[in-house]
Order: sequence, then C-alpha cells, then structure tokens
Amino acid sequence: MKIKKIIIILLLLDFNFSYLNSMEPDVFVQSTVNRASSILSKNISKVEKINELKNVAKETVDIRGVGFYSLGSLRKNLNSKQKQQYSILFESYFLKSFSSRLAEYTNPEINVIGKETLNKNYTIVNSLLVATSERPEIKIDWRIYTKNPESPLIRDLIIEGLSLARTQKEEFSSILNSNDGDINALFSALKEFSKN
Repeated sequence: MKIKKIIIILLLLDFNFSYLNSMEPDVFVQSTVNRASSILSKNISKVEKINELKNVAKETVDIRGVGFYSLGSLRKNLNSKQKQQYSILFESYFLKSFSSRLAEYTNPEINVIGKETLNKNYTIVNSLLVATSERPEIKIDWRIYTKNPESPLIRDLIIEGLSLARTQKEEFSSILNSNDGDINALFSALKEFSKN
C-alpha cells in the first residue's frame, strides 16, 4: 500500500513538473519580444545587436519548418544532400534578413492582447506594436507551433493580415519559375543575399 502511494505521489510530481516546464504561447511571445526589445535598447553597435538578435531567432523560430514551407511542393523532389544544403543556406538567409530588419527599430514596444488555439499544434497569438510619432499602431499575429508545449516555436508572423511566410514562399516560387524549377538558381540567390 505504501509503495502504491509513493508511486502515485511521484506520478503527480512528474505531472506538475511537466506542467511547469510548458510555456503558454502568449507568455512565450511576450517573453521573446521583451528579449528583442531589451537588445534593441542596449547601447551597443548595430553589428552586436544583429548577432544577439540572431541568437534569439535561433532559439525561438522554427527556421527549418519555415524554410521547407517556403519551398512549397518542390521540397518533395529534393534529395537528402539538397535538403541539407538548402537548410544551411536558408538559415543563413533568414537570420540575416530577420536581424537586419529588426535592428532598424529602437526599442519597439509590442503588447500581447490575446490568443486563439487552432488545434494542439498551432496557436495564433495576437499583439500590437505600439504607435509612436514616426509610425502608426501595427497589428501583429504570431503563428506558434505548439506540438511540444515545452518548446513552442514561431512559424509565421502575420503583419496587418500579410503572412511573412507566404510572402517568402511566393518570392521563392518566382525565382524557381523564372529558372525552370532549378533549385540551384534558388541556392545561388540565397548565397548572394547572405554575402552582401
């Protein structure tokens, strides 16, 4: 009987610990934007800010997932070597694009205002970029991948109704269509962007 009680207590403790380790998507988004805002308000060089922002992105964005979504149906035709090469090139492209754009802001204030659970894998978190004298208020929705509740990841940003992931998918599709679907043309474009 004592052993049974001990097992039940251990199971309850384990349940509680797993609950504590999970992070609600809205808390995750607010925490992420607070980290980015803290970096942007530091008195450091733009290069240092970019490097710190890249680290935040590596921890919070599903870069691989976004990358393969951006490829569309072409991803099914790639061999394992091409997939590996694409993943490396896309990560470099994404981190440079994301961090250099964000580094232009000085201490952006973003407030989470709600969330909508779509299913066990996805939650949309609603937020507002607070207006300043230079810009209006901007509505930003975050598509959060929650398959692993202990490690939520950003899959897309929808800014005033415009999906960044979908826009990127269309850009890549345009490059591929202009080059008869040749993946090497996209590889070249990604390398060129990352070099500059």
